[in-house]
Amino acid sequence: MNSAEIIEYLNRSPKHRKKFQYIARLILEGIRNTETYDRENINDRCKDVTAMKFFKGNSNDRIYCKEVRSRRGVFVVVAAVLHEKKKSQKNSAREISQIEKVSAYDYSPKPPADHPQ
Repeated sequence: MNSAEIIEYLNRSPKHRKKFQYIARLILEGIRNTETYDRENINDRCKDVTAMKFFKGNSNDRIYCKEVRSRRGVFVVVAAVLHEKKKSQKNSAREISQIEKVSAYDYSPKPPADHPQ
């Protein structure tokens, strides 16, 4: 649904690709850098929602993500919603709505129809 928009954003320029690669590397190495990737703890429902932060101080773009674990325990970060040009440090009603929407997404893997659960 949002994949085309997110992929277009990430491929917009070498600067965008480089920043995404940096954030992905931090995630894969288990390094917490709140300036570039952090939890969006706005309420108890949103504890698994995070934000990839692009170009703070400039366009201040975000990709809201949901962290999940597969049935096998594999840690997965799902890039869910692109939010460009965040205007303030605090979350607006629009941003809170987006974060809550991401928190409600269900990314549980569904078994194929021909396989029993």
